[in-house]
Amino acid sequence: MSNCHVRPLLVWMLFWTSMLPTVSNQAKKPNFIIILADDIGWGDLDANQPERKSNNTPNLNLMAEQGLRLTDFHSPASTCSPSRAAILTGRYGLRNGVTHNFAVESVAGLPLSEVTFPQLLQKEGYYTAMIGKWHLGHNGPHSPTNRGFDYYLGIPYSNDMGCTDKPGYNLPKCPPCESAGSQSIRSLHGGCYSKLGLPLIENSSIVEQPLDLWSLTDQYESAALKIIHNTSARGQPFLLYMALAHMHVPLAPAGAASEGVYAASLKEMDSLVGTIKSASDDTEKNNTLIWFTGDNGPWEQKCQYAGSVGPFTGKWQTNKGGGSAKRTTWEGGHRVPAVAYWPGRIPANASSSALLSGMDIFPTLLSLAGINPPTDRGYDGMDATSVLLRQEHVGHEFLFHPNSGAAGRFGDLQAVRAGKYKAFYITGGAEACGGATGRPQLHDPPLIFDLERDAAEETPLEVHTPEYQTVAQRIARKREELLWDIATDESVSTADYRKEESAAPCCDQRQAVCRCKTLD
Repeated sequence: MSNCHVRPLLVWMLFWTSMLPTVSNQAKKPNFIIILADDIGWGDLDANQPERKSNNTPNLNLMAEQGLRLTDFHSPASTCSPSRAAILTGRYGLRNGVTHNFAVESVAGLPLSEVTFPQLLQKEGYYTAMIGKWHLGHNGPHSPTNRGFDYYLGIPYSNDMGCTDKPGYNLPKCPPCESAGSQSIRSLHGGCYSKLGLPLIENSSIVEQPLDLWSLTDQYESAALKIIHNTSARGQPFLLYMALAHMHVPLAPAGAASEGVYAASLKEMDSLVGTIKSASDDTEKNNTLIWFTGDNGPWEQKCQYAGSVGPFTGKWQTNKGGGSAKRTTWEGGHRVPAVAYWPGRIPANASSSALLSGMDIFPTLLSLAGINPPTDRGYDGMDATSVLLRQEHVGHEFLFHPNSGAAGRFGDLQAVRAGKYKAFYITGGAEACGGATGRPQLHDPPLIFDLERDAAEETPLEVHTPEYQTVAQRIARKREELLWDIATDESVSTADYRKEESAAPCCDQRQAVCRCKTLD
């Protein structure tokens, strides 16, 4: 072929190639921003209770208006570590081994045999970053950067598990860190730490101890914005997991005024969410899923510093004494607000009453990223892609709620949801505002509530009715099936809950409360 024929052919090939999307754009995987609020109530989201006409969460309200509000979404457990472990692994605590909280002195954490969704995303080329509370082990191989995150900035456990120089709002009121004296971290004042500073960790180093609670939100915001902008500039898909300090005590809002401390904290959290959403919208709006939810319900014993459960008041329990939110299997303990936002993919101004769980985040993100999870273990989460993207309303047929600290053995499957029904095999109340605690009770036959008629869980169905008998038999069969499945699951892990005082994070043992600061 002569050159005079080759040149026009090359020109046409270059022209048509320029008109096609690049391979990298075609293959670009979606970004994920998972925002997990701490101790937030279902009723704290304004959009869940519009009749209250409050304006504490305008940014989340807008995100719900532009996306999908999930009204029957549940944390996998009613306390911190078990909930977070189940979210990251897609497995109940009876499988992943994490059935109650890890401590400041814990030597280990989430069992190393467990696989997290950040690890799987990381292997497929995602930049994975975590900001906030980890609470799944802070020593050696258990730290976030060894469990699937390229970058970490945050607190290794809850923000009340260490002292600060300027304490936030708590009940009881906590004193500031001591400036000298014994280094025993077990020296507490009314449940408050006074001899070990709350550390801020970046990757594997303590950068500030004790940290400044009152500037923590700004530090989290700055780190999140850098991650969003830098990964977008590189064209690399990313996972940003933000586990906020809000709404866990001590609360430290920048502008607590006449509106009250809790409302001010809620507004501060909402503003942070709004800033993250805006940054995402400005970079890769149509290629980023933002999923907001909570790790468990409000900490009721904190009174004015606790959130709202909405209509899910657990009256059967509160009428007998004790609280019915965090640390219980009553609806207020695990039904949490949830909003999913993805312009162009998730329909706007939608809501779904599909029965879903935080465990569903694991399989859903992997499905959206085109990644298959390991096949050598059992999972309890479900792929909720059809709920998010196609407005289907099919969730879990059955969802189990494990004990997290108020009654019975840790991890016991105390309550079961089956459609609109909920059965309790064990009940118990956590400490309420004022100190009352409901005693544990076994129920054989179980208590069964119809949540459509009785969201407050006040009056159980009569045992002798055909309705009760039919529901009880279905739930009993499924409960036995799950317990047998877990008992025969060879991938079940066991967490190491040993504690040693030397395991507590400390940047300088020569200084009182391990004091240091390397931040600019």
